[in-house]
Amino acid sequence: MEHQEKGLRVNQLSPSEMAPSGESRTQAYVVWTAILASSMVFADGAIVTVAIPQMRESLQASLSEMQWISNAYALTLSAFLLLGGAAGDAYGLRRIFMIGIAGFGLTSLWCGLSGSAGMLIAARTFQGIGGALLVPGSLALISAHFPKEARGKAIGTWAAASAIAAALGPILGGWLIDIGPWQAIFWINLPIAALALWLCWKHIPESQVAHGAAMDWLGGALAVIGLGLLAYGLTAFGEKDSHRGLAVGLTLAGAAVLGLFIHHEKRAAAPMMPLDLFRSSAFTNVNLLTLLLYFALSGALFFLPTALIEAHGYSAAKAGSVFLPFTLVMALLSRLGGTMADRFGVKMLLTVGPAITGVSFALLALAVFHGSYWFAVAPVMAAMGLGMGITVAPLSTTVMNAVSDDRIGVASGINNAISRVAGLIAVAGLGVVATFGFQHAAAWVSPAMADLFTQATFGTPLPSEAQTEAVREIYAASIIGGFALVALICAAAAIASAYFGHRSAPSGQA
Repeated sequence: MEHQEKGLRVNQLSPSEMAPSGESRTQAYVVWTAILASSMVFADGAIVTVAIPQMRESLQASLSEMQWISNAYALTLSAFLLLGGAAGDAYGLRRIFMIGIAGFGLTSLWCGLSGSAGMLIAARTFQGIGGALLVPGSLALISAHFPKEARGKAIGTWAAASAIAAALGPILGGWLIDIGPWQAIFWINLPIAALALWLCWKHIPESQVAHGAAMDWLGGALAVIGLGLLAYGLTAFGEKDSHRGLAVGLTLAGAAVLGLFIHHEKRAAAPMMPLDLFRSSAFTNVNLLTLLLYFALSGALFFLPTALIEAHGYSAAKAGSVFLPFTLVMALLSRLGGTMADRFGVKMLLTVGPAITGVSFALLALAVFHGSYWFAVAPVMAAMGLGMGITVAPLSTTVMNAVSDDRIGVASGINNAISRVAGLIAVAGLGVVATFGFQHAAAWVSPAMADLFTQATFGTPLPSEAQTEAVREIYAASIIGGFALVALICAAAAIASAYFGHRSAPSGQA
């Protein structure tokens, strides 16, 4: 979801501007192939959140295993994203892009064939690597095949189509889950990947290879190990009968490895994350804003569909549709972001936008308590889209303006990777918050049922024989309590990000 969230101040290509003749024919194939391939990655994360209750019941998976089904994908996607871009330069954009598409398609098949939570986690790990290879390639191919004066319009078409895919993906995924097995949300990637692969092989020429390009393999390995240990440690805090000492040790080990990663990046000849960019206070502050805001966004939206399905009986399709008002409002306002920045200034938008988003997270706790789609959840999701729509375009603008023109690509890549790392930490860390809120809500509503609900939270879902009407009502109240605590934490993080938005650019900067 992140790329389309970071709206770009561009216009879309009209069909006439992409008339399939000569060079323009190749350019049209480049844009639509990039859209097909990257849309799979953008829609995948949200679709999986809609499927969590069905997957958990089918696989008899624990809460921590469900967190890892999401985190395994986010881990490799975020850690290898910058390496994916460098690999395209070193070995050929088209070649790496096609490897990424093929890898994503095959691992989607693997996901759909998984018969256990462990196998699905492994498949999602490799699926994230495929996504990390194809996402940078989608934009790089557009940049390589369009002249500078036409590049913005092409990227605008790609961004708009990706936003639509992200909005429709959870709805389509929810519909597939309602009419068939949850595996269908992964199998649907196969025809899309096959079509994108065929178009790329048949109609897109290879770009020039930069033979002297270096790959920061050690940096990539340290990033994966560090983030993996950190996520594992944070997830372990929420497990039943977990060894707190082990959880603390893993978390500290992850932080230590990430410290080694930073040390390595300072000394590397070709670092995947050049640290000198952070000498710019604007670049540092806008990335701190990104870290906090996308932590909040990813955490709340990960737990939202499950709360609606289990507490209020939403169908998977209906739960997926709650993303629609958020994404559509955000996409509409993102396209107006440049005009708003010129009129109100980047500093104001990066302060007001995250603040509105934070307030909407707090209201989301009340909306889930109420449960009504039209009168509670949808309006709050639209308000969240308003806050993010005000934020994303000036955020991207500030990232670009904070560095020299020849480093825009790597600056954008770092900001995108930080947003994905924020999501990884949110899903891993907020599980224990959700569990704490769930347990205390259960103990308050029905002390006698608290142990049973704790087992259902940490371990496998409630057995069917235990699901009487009274038990379901108490369980629903406990689910709402757990989500409310998560939503309030996310609200605090988003509002805190407004502080860094205020510091990220001088008033009036566009």
